[in-house]
Amino acid sequence: MAHGRAWRYRDYVVESLNSDKPFDRFVTEQLAGDLMAWEGQLQRNEHLTATGFLSIGPKVLAETDQAKMRMDIIDEQIDTVGRALMGLTLGCARCHDHKFDPIATSEYYALAGIFKSTLTMRKYTKVAEWNEHLLPSPEATAMKLAYDQKVVAAKRDVEQARASAREAVRKRLDQDRRSGDKSDKELEKRFSPEEMARIKKLADVVAALEKAGPNLPAAMGVTEDKITDVKVHLRGDPQTLGDVVRRGVPAVLRGPPAPRIAEKTSGRLALARWLTDPRHPLTARVLVNRVWRWHFGRGLVVSTDNFGLLGEPPTHPGLLDWLSVRLIRDGWSIKRLHRLIVLSRTYGLSSQANAVAVQQDPDNRWLGRVRVRRIEAEAIRDALLAVGGQLDGTMTGSLLKLKNRAYFFDHTSKDLTTYDSRRRSIYLPVVRNHVYDMFQLLDFPDPAVTTGDRTSTVVASQALMMLNSKVVMAAADGLARRLQSEADGLMAGSVACTSWCTGAPTAGERQADRRLLAELGGGNGNRQGRWGKPGPRLPWRPGPGVPCRARLQRVHVPEVTVDAGGEFSRREGKRARA
Repeated sequence: MAHGRAWRYRDYVVESLNSDKPFDRFVTEQLAGDLMAWEGQLQRNEHLTATGFLSIGPKVLAETDQAKMRMDIIDEQIDTVGRALMGLTLGCARCHDHKFDPIATSEYYALAGIFKSTLTMRKYTKVAEWNEHLLPSPEATAMKLAYDQKVVAAKRDVEQARASAREAVRKRLDQDRRSGDKSDKELEKRFSPEEMARIKKLADVVAALEKAGPNLPAAMGVTEDKITDVKVHLRGDPQTLGDVVRRGVPAVLRGPPAPRIAEKTSGRLALARWLTDPRHPLTARVLVNRVWRWHFGRGLVVSTDNFGLLGEPPTHPGLLDWLSVRLIRDGWSIKRLHRLIVLSRTYGLSSQANAVAVQQDPDNRWLGRVRVRRIEAEAIRDALLAVGGQLDGTMTGSLLKLKNRAYFFDHTSKDLTTYDSRRRSIYLPVVRNHVYDMFQLLDFPDPAVTTGDRTSTVVASQALMMLNSKVVMAAADGLARRLQSEADGLMAGSVACTSWCTGAPTAGERQADRRLLAELGGGNGNRQGRWGKPGPRLPWRPGPGVPCRARLQRVHVPEVTVDAGGEFSRREGKRARA
């Protein structure tokens, strides 16, 4: 079923990251935005949209056991918050005490009470319906007023048609001298077929208007529900209940004291403030580790989503702690964290390594060289569109062509979703049980679960896709037309290399260009036949994330060095070319 308004949450996330919203506020808005103070309607709408974090998770909407469905949704919320923000597998304590981490079942249900006191679904009957927030605005008010006027006018037309038909019946009865005092219902029984058909047609218009409703701006999100504490579900069974557990947080985590949850609140705001307290031992470290992983291909804690006993210990604990403290001192600024990492000497290292380094550190645990890794599925598609001059940089909005709550699959079980847009991949629809084919081939993660580390495979189907995909063909055609209109001979090779690799070709690559041109005919005589018909001059700029040979500029930056013991040091210096 289409979550037709989930895109508003995605746009909220993109805008928050682009504006470098402090991460502590970012977390608080997503967990309890509806409970925060706001200034102006725009900020209120932003806070309500942020709570989509707790609402967009997977749901079995056809589940007939309402108690089980509600607990399944709560379990998904607990598991997501635990993995994403604390790196803990809290969901493992639903049926029994955690087998490895010191998290008791009672602590799981203390958290469950917080989320059970939160309204995520409007109803749990088949087919269940999730909660949405209306987002008031002058445009929405005008839209609602226009809709109400349409409904009133349509109902007036129906009533006028009935009154006219009743009057016609009275006249016919008067002529037959059988009028007397007849009620409206008795008169309506004598309507002619033509009058009945006309009234039915007008009534159908009213019914259609009321069924469709105005398409007012709204966003998926949560709000406060009936406040309740939850009984422990023995072995996870919602029908077999144990003792009541007061709402709270896991006691094992040292740092900030456990929050006091007021009797008349769910506890979401208290939970958010506890998570973002600078004394919390995990929130900052988990975020730093995720950012490090995206820059280096592997986190300082390799098990990105699991900081528990089954996870890997940090390879550089001192560095992880230092960066976490620095993040908090910098006001939880993610952009400052990015800048600190990418201006480090470690980030600027070459991917090449000498034999001694490889022998002593074959897995590159001590970061003596850059880890070569493939870019993600979305970046591959965006890079192809950018190189072909086709990338649409438009931001925000939805590309989903289905109405909210409509079904993706028809009676043939065929997904009718299309992916022909040229906008960035982040704006493409994501259908959880039928991911875009190109993304599936390129190891797109399961969108139903938190995924800190993507798998990376090399299979024949990926090569076949790069040879036959319409996206690849269109990108190649766009680049060919650009080269034909902007460059001749060897210059075409230089422009192509700059487009693909964001750097001028080497001597060896120029030699390869000469051989290729010789094979294609060498001069301009055969050029049109080889490259196709001339096309219009296309706007183009190098796309970020293109798989490339890194060419670092010599810039004066503070360098950061990591030694084998995990110590972190900085010095002023000039970065050399890789």
